[in-house]
Amino acid sequence: MPAYHEGMTRLVRSLWNAPAAASPPPRRVWRDWVLVAVIPPLVLFEAAVRPDVPWRWLWAAVLIGLVPTLLWRRTRPLLMLAIAFAVGWVGSAATGGDPQLVTTAYFLILVYAVFRWGDGRAFVGGAALLVASSAVSFVLGSTTVGDVIGGLGVLVATVALGVAFRWRAGARARELDRVKLVEREQLARDLHDTVAHHVSAIAIQAQAGTAVAATSPDAAAAALRTIELEASRTLAEMRSIVRVLRNDDAAERTPGPGIADLRALARAEPGSPIVDVRVEGDVDAVPPTIAAALYRLAQEAVTNARRHARNATRVDVHVRVDAADIRLDVDDDGEPATSATPGFGITGMRERATLLGGTFRAGPAAGGGWSVTAVIPRTGWPT
Repeated sequence: MPAYHEGMTRLVRSLWNAPAAASPPPRRVWRDWVLVAVIPPLVLFEAAVRPDVPWRWLWAAVLIGLVPTLLWRRTRPLLMLAIAFAVGWVGSAATGGDPQLVTTAYFLILVYAVFRWGDGRAFVGGAALLVASSAVSFVLGSTTVGDVIGGLGVLVATVALGVAFRWRAGARARELDRVKLVEREQLARDLHDTVAHHVSAIAIQAQAGTAVAATSPDAAAAALRTIELEASRTLAEMRSIVRVLRNDDAAERTPGPGIADLRALARAEPGSPIVDVRVEGDVDAVPPTIAAALYRLAQEAVTNARRHARNATRVDVHVRVDAADIRLDVDDDGEPATSATPGFGITGMRERATLLGGTFRAGPAAGGGWSVTAVIPRTGWPT
């Protein structure tokens, strides 16, 4: 029994401390003003055509006076519901019965607002008000058991509708947050694999130019030209990323990098190891998304080799496409850096390969140097 009571206590406490709706409600929308404008004429029309309703004009005045509560139903849902019910109870006590005008049903909008927009305290308070209202009507003898059951059914349906829309909005907000997180991770990988690649090349060339500036002006000038070229490429990559973030139509028409662009990684750079690129198999069968991911993997691996492989003279990039999978191998003959802690580059490469259902390995090679291997299966390739 103690465990049961503890569980109930936790449940009530969690409900009491529940936050308000995930997306902040709008303060005023055009529908609010339409309701405020339409309900009073409807109340007056019903009171005029139903002479059999006791105290119909008094109830009409009460209902019209409570219409402004609809304007604050999102920002103060429990307070507006409490005001409406309190005034209704006073009117029932004064007239000896509940209002029999059908237009009283607009109170259901206030009930819906409590469970759609309110926090946990509003939930508990709103439920208490609904139960108390039904009990008061039954005790005063103004309604029968069947009327109470029918009214509760309508209230439960209204509450369920508010909770359902609240849950749907929360689920959508969570999905948007998840998509934003995925986009941020993708953007981080793209920034690292593109812009960081060119910035690393600029840093390497700047170091090389500084080292030879005093003894070889021509070599220093060549390094400056390379820096200029890499800076231009960096700006182009940044513009491309910005266009994607801004949903620019030009970005949709710009083809992404592919396997054919791997040849560009073999361009000679002063002070850097030679890069040799070999491609085997039917590369035209590789979907663009896979080809772009493969290019980013190779680009990052080559960048890491140029930056971190000490005394490296050669980097081999080998791509092989066959009936089973596509395999990327990037090997260098340098000495690995003393720190073997994986950085953002290796983390991003592993994420890219894993998202495509493949495997990834990076580490010292058996014969010396550093080796990067990514294998992406052909099964389930998106087109």
